[in-house]
Order: sequence, then structure tokens, then C-alpha cells
Amino acid sequence: MRRRRFRPLHGLLLAALLFTAAALRLRADDASPSAPAAPAAPAAPARRWFKGNTHTHTLWSDGDAPPEVVVEWYKNHGYHFLVLSDHNVLATSTRWIRVGKQPKSRLSAEALAALIEHFGSAAVALIQNPSGELAMRLKTLPELRAAFETPAGFLLVTGEEITDHVGELPLHHNVVNQEGMIAPTGGATIREAMAATIAAVEAEAQRTGRPVLVHLNHPNYGWAVTPDDLAEVRGERFFEVYNGHREGGNAGDAQHPDTERMWDYVLSLRLGRMGGDPVFGLATDDAHNYQKAPPQVAAGPGRGWVWVQAEELSPDAITRALLAGRFYASSGVTLAAIEAAADALTVTVAAEPDVTYTTRFVGTRVVGEDGRGAVGEVGAVLQETAGATASYRFKGDELYVRAVVTSSRLHPNPYREGDRETAWVQPVVVRRARGR
Repeated sequence: MRRRRFRPLHGLLLAALLFTAAALRLRADDASPSAPAAPAAPAAPARRWFKGNTHTHTLWSDGDAPPEVVVEWYKNHGYHFLVLSDHNVLATSTRWIRVGKQPKSRLSAEALAALIEHFGSAAVALIQNPSGELAMRLKTLPELRAAFETPAGFLLVTGEEITDHVGELPLHHNVVNQEGMIAPTGGATIREAMAATIAAVEAEAQRTGRPVLVHLNHPNYGWAVTPDDLAEVRGERFFEVYNGHREGGNAGDAQHPDTERMWDYVLSLRLGRMGGDPVFGLATDDAHNYQKAPPQVAAGPGRGWVWVQAEELSPDAITRALLAGRFYASSGVTLAAIEAAADALTVTVAAEPDVTYTTRFVGTRVVGEDGRGAVGEVGAVLQETAGATASYRFKGDELYVRAVVTSSRLHPNPYREGDRETAWVQPVVVRRARGR
């Protein structure tokens, strides 16, 4: 039985050694009883797990802190990589912002003083006009990389939040690992704009020859993207199942499903009637606020992140792993192992003292003997298991099975009051129903 085994915490996975089988041709007069063996190819790189955030903001757009403050926060809190995803901009040009008590000021005098005290006056570029108005130059991505990146320790990945509108409806996508800025495409409908954005990102990947990821941000923000929109635009393969901004709409309302329910609906359509590919879920901060303690703000850092399994800490390797679905989303629960086998999905938590865990295995079954796309309850809880290790054996009639691990510990910096630390494991496709 073939198994895929992932170990987020317990060291490097042992990669299978790849051997080359070269055909050896012997001369007719060769008296040697045997030819020398072909040399073994180098071992495939072992994969490690890296913690990262793909969605955050700075003073380059509508965040309230200089980029160096934001980057230092994530590096100091154990993240391995960070994407600065400011709205419709890459932090590669020259930009000055006003400081102090003046019209359209973006940074208070007190915050500037704290910045100088922490980083030193030589690290802060200031200019003053004849009227006494003060401005500060924002650090660029190359400057931030020089100051904060460390080999195999911390990485900044190029990113952008493509911020678009269709009429009054907001439509936001995050791009990871592009080379140039990708402008909003617009569109007559949400679906048209979604498809056009994905096409623009695919064109960027084709042009540069590098892996580029696009994920749909906070689909319930402004109730802009419906579950049917997400299902029907087949190029949408990634979305935020958890967004840390309190205006993101994770929990839905009386008229709109929460994002987990949306995920199950889309998976059921994609893998059932449509016979398409699954959608993967990310957790992100969407952080904007750094000047106050996180629980007091709408969009503080440290609420949601991803653990990505990659061969190395590089932009291309991280992006390729995300594109392959080798990651899980978290708002506090860390996993020790995820094992997706041909017949079962097993999840093991890196358990902490005095904390208990419950794992829900969620999926949608195909019903009817003909298997032609009819499905049963969408997003049914197939099994619930208490403890640090949980395993669900596939029955064979599931379109997919995904796992959600919930901790007994309340989130210290919650999206909403009462939230508990959680991990979301990506769906395993068990079967695809035959479309009508």
C-alpha cells in the first residue's frame, strides 16, 4: 500500500533514494565477469516544514506601521517566511509618507521617535520642507531583505494584494512570488473578474518562468463572492478559509455560509457534478494594525498562518509546495504528522501539556448506485475523535475527506470572542463522481 507521510515537527522526512539504471554495453572481447555498477544519483532533497504568512499590510498601503516594524514582528515570533501584500503595489519604488500632525499624515511623531530609538537614526531616512513638514522614506523590499533575511532561517517573498471592484463589490486576490506588479483586471461580473485575475497571474508565471500562486482573499468580505462563484471559476484553486481581519466574514451570517461551509460546498461541486480539481484552504492574518496590542485591534498579527512542506526555504520552493497543496492552515494547533494513505487519513497533533484536542473528519459522499454526481449531505462530519492522534478509514464513497483539529485552548488573539486554536488539513480526494 502506497502512503504519503508528512511530519511537520519531528525532523526531516527521509526521502527515497533515486537510482539511475544505465544500460551497460560490453565489448565482445571484454573478459570481465561483470561491468561496474552505475553510480547512484544524489538523494532527493528532504522536505522540511516552514511557518509563514501570505497576507499582511504596511504603510506601503493601508497598514499602520513601517515595513521594518512588520517584518521584525514576524521574524521575532518564529515565522520562517512572510509575504508583504500591500494593495496594488510592490515595495520596490521610492515612497515618502508624511509624519506628525499635518494633513494626510500616516505616522505619528511618537511612532517615529520609537522607530528611531529602536533602529537608530541612521536607519530612518527623513526630509523636511521649508514649512517644517516632515516626511519619511519607506524601506523597500531589497532593503528589508538585506536587513532581515537569514539563510534557512527567515525569508521575504514578493507579494501583492490585487484589489479590484465589480460595481460596489470588493474582489481581492493575493499573489505570491511574482516578479512585477499585476494590475486589477476588472470585469462585468465577479466571475469574469475572478477568471481575468487568474489569467493575469498565469501570464506572469509564463512570462517569468517561475512558480506564482494566487489565492482568493476573504470571500465573505462585503459578501462579494458566493460559493457558486468560487466553484464555477475553476482556476480558483486556493482561498482563505481563515482570515484574521474581523471584517473578513469568516463566520458568515444568517444569509451567508461561513467559510468552512463554503469550502465543503465548493469541494462537493468541483469533485462531484463538475468533475474538477479540489480547492485548498489557507489561514492568514491580513494584519493592518501594529500600534496597539493585538486583541484590541481589528486586524492584528499572529491570528492565522500556514505550515508549508518544502525542500528548502526559497521563494520558488515555498511557492511550488503551496501550489502542490503540501501545507496546512492553522490558528494555533501544530501538527506532528499528517498521513494520507490509499485507505485512510491520519492526523497526529504535537500535543501541549494540559490541552485536549478533537479531530473532525469532514466530507461529502456520493449516493446512488450509478455514481453519476449525486451527493449526500454536503460537508458531513464523518467521524469525530478525541485525543492527539486520529485516523479515518475511507469507505470508498467519499468525494473527499478533510480534517479539522480543534484545541481546548482559547485563541489568545482571536478573530472573534470564543475562538479556539484550530488546524485545517487539506482535503484528500477519494473519488470523483461521474458528471451527468
